[in-house]
Amino acid sequence: MFDIAICDDDPTQLGLLVACTTEWINTSSFESSIHQFLHPDELLRSCEKRRYHLYILDIVMPMFNGIEAGKAIREHDRDAFILYTTSEPSFALQSFAANPIGYLLKPIDKQQFNTTLSLVASKLNLMQEHTYLIYTRDGIRILRLSEIICCEYTNHRVIYTLTGNRTATTSIITGSFANHVQTLLQDQRFVRPHVSFLLNMDYVIGFTKTRFNLQERASVPIVSKHYQAVRESYMNHLSAKGNT
Repeated sequence: MFDIAICDDDPTQLGLLVACTTEWINTSSFESSIHQFLHPDELLRSCEKRRYHLYILDIVMPMFNGIEAGKAIREHDRDAFILYTTSEPSFALQSFAANPIGYLLKPIDKQQFNTTLSLVASKLNLMQEHTYLIYTRDGIRILRLSEIICCEYTNHRVIYTLTGNRTATTSIITGSFANHVQTLLQDQRFVRPHVSFLLNMDYVIGFTKTRFNLQERASVPIVSKHYQAVRESYMNHLSAKGNT
């Protein structure tokens, strides 16, 4: 799923951007979703719970402009694509602080717009991206496997540590933790070194005989009797990635 967030404080301009994006979706081969925001604060609050592949941001907005919004997004999501749209060409140089994929002047040239969206989609390799569904107190939440750093089973709930210093907690699960993470373990990135923990080996930065150290200050214990098997799994993972 190609998740696209569009933010513009002008309802008319927002509608035009949504229409252009919808037109591109209808002619592309990618399953996509559009999320609309009239204020950057709304967008950033949404980003606390989820990530988008592409952010299409107007620059000239009250209180908190698109450039500042792009910087805030970039602090927590280094891999996201940001596309700026504006009627003011003078902001082009400032926009590079957020490392955008493009900078388009209004009225939007549809060919340039479509080319940019197709470029982003091609870089994402969306056909190989997998998602995972969990149930939380707020309802169903869809996680990308690539954003899961690790998870811990505690008090009949599972706490997921996600990229961007985020977490997600399930409702009380009725089955075992082993059954809950069975789908994740079918993906070769994941390993279960402890009865109550599972981790994504893409985020390992080091390990000892008793613990994996992960990015964003996360860590996961290793049960001693599982150390050899877990170590072998991790070394095979590194080898498959060409890191050995």
